[in-house]
Amino acid sequence: MAFEIGDTLPALTLKASGGQTVNLHDLKGKHLVLYVYPKDNTPGCTQEGQDFRDLYASFKAAGAEVMGFSKDSVKAHDNFIAKHEFPFTLLSDGDGALCEALDVMREKSMYGKKYVGIDRSTFLFNPKGELVELWRGVKVKGHAQAVLDALKRA
Repeated sequence: MAFEIGDTLPALTLKASGGQTVNLHDLKGKHLVLYVYPKDNTPGCTQEGQDFRDLYASFKAAGAEVMGFSKDSVKAHDNFIAKHEFPFTLLSDGDGALCEALDVMREKSMYGKKYVGIDRSTFLFNPKGELVELWRGVKVKGHAQAVLDALKRA
């Protein structure tokens, strides 16, 4: 099932960095940038996190919270955050429920082998929890700035 503009934030509770538990419905009330990435501490995912980190104050000033998620464990997320000084929460989607709800699993190919993996995507939700912008198949370079620009227009 496709997740599209106008759809609402899924009613899911996830484990998160720092020993937190986050209920996505509790995030309503301000804009939310939710970005999904394949794996902690890989080059593209690290760069994407650093770009959101470097613009984090601007996202906050524009009234938004930023959160990332992958299927990595909370422990892996905590290490990733500590290594790169990310000021935002990373959610652990170990069972893939959020990946499924947001329709981010895609067939991929690496070295001729096919597998199913996370399609790097970003979702911008308004304060009511409705999806207002969506990026799929994200290329990291310049992406965080493009999301911030879209937030300022929202």
